[in-house]
Parts: sequence; structure tokens; C-alpha cells
Amino acid sequence: MKPEVFNFFTTLLEKTSGISYREGKEYLLESRLTELAVSLGYKSIDDLYQKLKTSLTPQLLAQLIDALTTNETYFFRDEHPFVALKNTVLPELFKLRQKDGVVNIWSAACSTGQEPYSVAMLILEHFSAYLNSVRINIYATDISISAIEKAKKGVYNQIEVNRGLPVQYLVKYFKQNGANWEIDPRVKAMVKFEVVNLLEADKKIRTKFDLILCRYVLIYFAKETKEKVFRALWNALNPLGYLLLGATELPPYSPPDMEKVMIGKTIFYKKKG
Repeated sequence: MKPEVFNFFTTLLEKTSGISYREGKEYLLESRLTELAVSLGYKSIDDLYQKLKTSLTPQLLAQLIDALTTNETYFFRDEHPFVALKNTVLPELFKLRQKDGVVNIWSAACSTGQEPYSVAMLILEHFSAYLNSVRINIYATDISISAIEKAKKGVYNQIEVNRGLPVQYLVKYFKQNGANWEIDPRVKAMVKFEVVNLLEADKKIRTKFDLILCRYVLIYFAKETKEKVFRALWNALNPLGYLLLGATELPPYSPPDMEKVMIGKTIFYKKKG
């Protein structure tokens, strides 16, 4: 790929989504752009480049972001965080918010919906007694339009339900439809999906949350973007609320009201009261 073409795409992507392809990801960028170019009917990346350079429509930009974002996810990913949620975090939040009658949860960068649906199933399975007195709002966002559309449908193939989903959950919360599995309407009703760019979260997100999950996202951002996004996440967190990052991720800075809490094998960041 020519340097000017590489610079065009990496600059555009970082400016619009925050995702950085600049360090050692040239091959990945080229292979994904090649697939996109072919799918859109262009002969090469150069042809796609010329089109985007002269007439970048919102639809083309959305297709570009879809092609270049990583939507790696699966049900109950890493397992340990969900054990910590079940044993400690969720019981604490339910007791804390019983007077208010509302617990707000945000799955940021939710991809195709497995994470927020996992949280919803966990609540139905272990905390259904609270649902009579406490309203659960699970808000799930992603920058990818196609990922959110798939998440809203709640339909997954055999490979997707085989990844991380315990058999008892599959039997109890899914209905087989041909080669696919459709999630139970009770689970689906607990989650509200929306397309949100995390670069704009500080302007778009008005709700305060008791639990925020933003896992394996910050690793794709350059330093300044990490700080901007983390600040937006932290500002959206209620006092005594919990933020969960990916297992390999660290906060880009430490707010004075942040407490690092180890629960089982999982690190959470708790906002001091």
C-alpha cells in the first residue's frame, strides 16, 4: 500500500473512531481494506481511496468503520468477571439501589451483543427476586451499525452459542430456529442497543451508571484518545459504581476518586462515595 493511501485511511479512522492502525498493523489494514473494496465493487484499495478522497458519504464512512473495527466477542467472555459480578458486584449494587429502585448498566463497545445479553441472563438466573422491586436498565452501545443490528435481532449461529455459553443457559434462554438460536424475549427486553461512537460519549451519554463494562477497547486507541474515552466513562459512573476493563487493560490515568478493587481473579475500578 502506498504511504499516502495508508496515511489517508489511518488518519481518517483515528479521527472518526479513535482506532489506531499505525503501529505494526499495516498487513491487517490492507487485508481488511481489500475485502471492503471488493465487496463494494472496486478493483483495488487505490480505487476505493480515490472514491473516499473525493466523495466520502456517511454511508461509506459507516461501511469503512464496520470493516476496520474488531468485533471479537463471545458469551460470558473470560468467565471470571461474571463470577465476580454474580458473587459480589451485583448483590452490592442491588442492595445499594433498592431505595432508588433502578440499577443502570452500560456495556460500552458491546459488538454483536453477547456481553450485555450475558449480564441480562446472569441477572435473570440469580437475581430474579430483585426484579420486582428494582428496574434493571442495560444500555449497550457500539460504533458498528452492522454489529448493533445483529445484536438487536438476538440471533446467533451454532459456533457463536458454542463460545462461552453454558449449556443450561442455551437450553433455558434460547430457542432453536433452523440452524440458528434466537435469544429469549425476556432477555432481549432487558437490553437497549444504540449506535454510539465512544469519542462522542461525553456528549451523547447523559445517564449515570452503576456498572460500566468497557473491555478490550482502549487497547485500540492512541494515548490521547484513551484518556478522553476513559474520562467519559469515569464521568458517567455513579459514586460507589464499578468500571470493568479488559483483563490486559489499565486505566490511562488514575482519578483521585478511583479505587482499584480485586474481586476473585478480576480487577474492578470503583468510584469512591
